[in-house]
Amino acid sequence: QVKLVESGGRLVQAGGSLRVSCAASGRTFSSNGMGWFRQAPGKEREFVAGISWSGDRINYTNDVKGRFTISRDNAKNTVYLQMNSLKPEDTALYYCAASTKAWAPVMEYEYDYWGQGTQVTVSA
Repeated sequence: QVKLVESGGRLVQAGGSLRVSCAASGRTFSSNGMGWFRQAPGKEREFVAGISWSGDRINYTNDVKGRFTISRDNAKNTVYLQMNSLKPEDTALYYCAASTKAWAPVMEYEYDYWGQGTQVTVSA
């Protein structure tokens, strides 16, 4: 059974930093794109960042460019999202997702496996 388990979400002050992690089990995703999405209260889930299997292709939504960094450790079957200069509008439930494609997808329908999410709350 494939599982994606996010961790690291917590309450943080505006301007602070946080790293969330996503550990995959049940199969290896070293040949697959991985991504992070988020859903704020009352809003639809949105793409945040995606990384190709090798890490050489990365996509970010404009809102997080220059502040967030996605990375992966294929040996650990884990993907990370480093978030710096956090803003209250970054508050959301952050989801990890895995694709069967090798690149860095940006659309939800391109991802096949999803975690349950980790809550990130940024206070003003």
